[in-house]
Amino acid sequence: MKTSLKTNLRAVLARSYVRFWAANREPSWWVSETIMPLLSTAAYVFVYKALKAPEEYIGFVILGGTMSAYWMNVLWSMAAQFYWEKEMGNLELYMIAPISRMSILFGMASGGFIHASTRAVAVFLMGSLIFKVDFAVISVTKLIIVFVLTLVALYGLGMLFSSVFMLYGREAWHGANLLQEPVYLLSGFYFPVRNLGFAVALVASFIPLTLGLDAMRQLAFRAGSKSGFINVNLELSVLVLLCVIFLVAANYALKYMEYLGKKEGRLTLRWQ
Repeated sequence: MKTSLKTNLRAVLARSYVRFWAANREPSWWVSETIMPLLSTAAYVFVYKALKAPEEYIGFVILGGTMSAYWMNVLWSMAAQFYWEKEMGNLELYMIAPISRMSILFGMASGGFIHASTRAVAVFLMGSLIFKVDFAVISVTKLIIVFVLTLVALYGLGMLFSSVFMLYGREAWHGANLLQEPVYLLSGFYFPVRNLGFAVALVASFIPLTLGLDAMRQLAFRAGSKSGFINVNLELSVLVLLCVIFLVAANYALKYMEYLGKKEGRLTLRWQ
């Protein structure tokens, strides 16, 4: 057990090392990963300014644009990653390696988190300074806890998706494209999710970003609680539950999909 744990930890470090340096090897990517997302976020800010919306909505948009970096990282750098590894012929090596598939994904998550954080911090700082966002943090401790729980649940969801995408070839690509924009809407990236109505917001709460963003807005802005969906403490409890559900489900799904893939011979790239 001790040797197995050591081997898995080395796999995590190795995979995160590759992900981190590969994402930062081209300086021009820093521009596309920071300036371009800020432009799309700024568009929503100007819409709210034109509509003379309350000032806190500008902060809502900046916070949503910041968290979108993590959603894109989960969707493209985790959920669909096994499909790309399958295309490049690396998936077979992962399958025969004496390590947990979770350690590979955790390594991807660790390296990708650092890369996504550079974009998120850039969007947050530049957006906050340019548009002069007025933050009024109620509880720093709760804000940090919500942020951490949201990311853990989100990356757990990414691991769950990866087990499905592993088997379905190019459908993984279409699936990632399909999920991108609907999550922007359902999670309320650029507006309070309660505006969708209670029933829709309740269903959208299965996406960790929905409750995470709503809780962070309530904790970071003076008038955030007025546009909040449900109580922050309840959102914290649900986020803890989502963390457990997605991580456990991802573990079982990876094992089942691996077994199914080996049984049906779908883990290697088949030329047609």
